[in-house]
Amino acid sequence: MGAKLRVYKRRIRSVTATKKITKAMEMIAASRIVKAQRKVAASTPYASELTRAVTAVATGSNTQHALTTEVDNPTRAAVLLITSDRGLAGGYSSNAIKTGEQLTERLKADGKEVDTYIVGRKGVSYYAFRERRVADSWTGFTDSPSYADAKAVAGPLIDAVQKDTAEGGVDELHIVFTEFVSMMTQNAIDDRLLPLSLGKPEAEETAKGELLPLFDFEPSAEDVLDALLPRYVESRIYNALLQAAASKHAATRRAMKSATDNAEELIKSLSRLANAARQAEITQEISEIVGGASALADATAGSD
Repeated sequence: MGAKLRVYKRRIRSVTATKKITKAMEMIAASRIVKAQRKVAASTPYASELTRAVTAVATGSNTQHALTTEVDNPTRAAVLLITSDRGLAGGYSSNAIKTGEQLTERLKADGKEVDTYIVGRKGVSYYAFRERRVADSWTGFTDSPSYADAKAVAGPLIDAVQKDTAEGGVDELHIVFTEFVSMMTQNAIDDRLLPLSLGKPEAEETAKGELLPLFDFEPSAEDVLDALLPRYVESRIYNALLQAAASKHAATRRAMKSATDNAEELIKSLSRLANAARQAEITQEISEIVGGASALADATAGSD
């Protein structure tokens, strides 16, 4: 019985140590969420206004630009999948990968070849394990991405869009990331970055002429697009990286809180079992003492 009690106590010590780790990770993730939220709030207006500016140029001129012109029969598409470098975040990376897989299937069903670009070790590992080709990948900055990281990711994607498909280029650019809605809600979504979709609300507003007077195209609309569109892609990718980072920290906080709560429940359960084992041990010891005393009394009486 004593051995059983020692096992319970050893398990309680182990779970308690694990609880301290998960609680610390929960607090770290909570502190990082605040910083990530601030970065998202700071980058979103810039990305939105730049999108409106590019849309204004595209709809306010007759310029046929490679990054805004729809291809009649698109045959190749690039998909940028943003996952995490680390685990312990519940279903964060798996949800993003699942959304990316669904997007890839839709594109293939439309007769398009898909080149996959991946951010984050989780996505890279997923594709490597299945021996699937990846056009390019980036790791090491998903927890706290910088604009330089976004620029490094955007470079090869812009080059691929500008190339002819016969030379390995693509006709479309899609991005899959986890949108930060609130501390409790993060949604894995996919969005098409290029060619620029002119059917969005901001594009419709621009098409009506409400934004056009704010812009003068100098020296030409084509030159403006050449300058703006790389910045557009970089800003959108940067905003997606920031939203993904905030979502990852929120998912980590939620997962670690759940792990901490489960550890507390397990400690309570083990404590009850340990108390029961201790009570049984005490009862057995009392029974042995009483039995020994009774046997000794009987032996003494027999000798008399």
